[in-house]
Amino acid sequence: MRRVFIEAWRKKRSGEPLEPMEDMIAAVVAAHPAYHRFLEQVDALEKEFGIDDGETNPFLHMSMHIAIREQVSTDRPAGIRAIYQDLLAGFPDSHTLEHALMDCLGASLWEAQRAGIAPDEAGYLECVREIRRRRFGR
Repeated sequence: MRRVFIEAWRKKRSGEPLEPMEDMIAAVVAAHPAYHRFLEQVDALEKEFGIDDGETNPFLHMSMHIAIREQVSTDRPAGIRAIYQDLLAGFPDSHTLEHALMDCLGASLWEAQRAGIAPDEAGYLECVREIRRRRFGR
């Protein structure tokens, strides 16, 4: 996946045509200027990002943005699109909203991995609804 990010960003910077998924990836990368240097490093494919070192893995972070965008575009889990659209009014922009949703997505994925099961879509949606309740009281 790292190669896909690196190549999409390279093509975007050089003005080459992008496939739709590459365009989405390049847009996510463009919204994260602090990560550009990672994608442009020679060792970007092998670099380790350790929590103990206080580093966020930029590829994981940007992949979560893409996952959320894909969820919204396909409305999977069912209902995420409507909740997302509703939540947009409570955030300055979609990027900030995606960051809030990442907490729910990350927790859902972590629990699934720890238990060795598929992610709990209902639990994930409940977490997202809790964000809405905190923002709007509903």
